[in-house]
Amino acid sequence: MHDVLWEPDDGVGLEHLRYDLEPLSAESVVLGATDDERYRIRYALDCDADGRVRSVSVDSFDSEKRLRLSADGEGRWDDDGAPIPELDGCLDVDISATPFTNALPIRRLNLATGESATLSMVYVSVPSLTVSAVRQRYTCLDPADADGGRFRYESLTSGFSAEIPVDSAGVVRDYPSLFRRVE
Repeated sequence: MHDVLWEPDDGVGLEHLRYDLEPLSAESVVLGATDDERYRIRYALDCDADGRVRSVSVDSFDSEKRLRLSADGEGRWDDDGAPIPELDGCLDVDISATPFTNALPIRRLNLATGESATLSMVYVSVPSLTVSAVRQRYTCLDPADADGGRFRYESLTSGFSAEIPVDSAGVVRDYPSLFRRVE
């Protein structure tokens, strides 16, 4: 079991993540704030042996909001058993309140230097817990090794991009202008 703490660059909040690598599974508590509200969530996710997300849950401590998504590993998703066809083709999930979910495609794709992959992702917006499909691109700048690595993340939906340093496991160290790891 590995432990990581991140805090947002704006200084309001904290995430405490615990994860295992083989197969990848994680659980975390995130305290944070948007311009409009403060939030406290708990999330958990599990991947199969190929690194594909099979389940993700997000619970709000502050309201009755909860999300329970399951995937078949081939790009079909359901919410508590109800199919979600608008998410068809998505293999990974991106939870807005955490840098951890960037590790999912980084680890699964195992890109070499200069290689890119464009993906459809399940995007979970926090604190609303609304779900949508978004397009993202990951480019390997330096593959993760014992000293870590670097990847370029691009949201093809919003136009946001960043160079993300990762540790030897492919987990984000710091996310420029958004999150920094607490050592």
